[in-house]
Amino acid sequence: MKELKDYVRSIIDFPQKGVIFRDVTTVLQDSEGLQLAINSMQENLKDLDFNVIVAPESRGFIFGMPIAYNMKKAFVPVRKKGKLPCETIEESYDLEYGKAILEIHKDAIKLGDKVVIIDDLMATGGTIGAIIKLVERLGGKVVKINCLIELPDLKGREKLKDYEICSSIEYEGE
Repeated sequence: MKELKDYVRSIIDFPQKGVIFRDVTTVLQDSEGLQLAINSMQENLKDLDFNVIVAPESRGFIFGMPIAYNMKKAFVPVRKKGKLPCETIEESYDLEYGKAILEIHKDAIKLGDKVVIIDDLMATGGTIGAIIKLVERLGGKVVKINCLIELPDLKGREKLKDYEICSSIEYEGE
């Protein structure tokens, strides 16, 4: 049986020269790879006390939604600016290749909610850092960050050192 890392496709020089893009679409396209990914990420949350999963579009949704469903937790989407229909709060942040703004509905997180953030990949920690700010501004407490892939060389974990972080796959120095 293949390991989870075996299902991830690496694309050299995308989106720019010198970058190795870790493509999760090959994980999703294989039923065994998809099950390994969801099961691995879900196992990282075993015995954790939480009630909400928050995930950013679009790949965070892919992993966050089935885990929320399986674990009987609420799911809250965080989206790019202008995509949510009700009143929102927003947070701007730096990407590896530019800037972006994320939004969350003002009523999505309740005071005292225990939140797990799920995403496909953590690189510099910019996206997750913005989500943390949104959750905390609404009164939630981030109890864990759970990513399928982590790129330790980009030091996202250092930026988020006050939070518990887990990942199923690491690409260190690759």
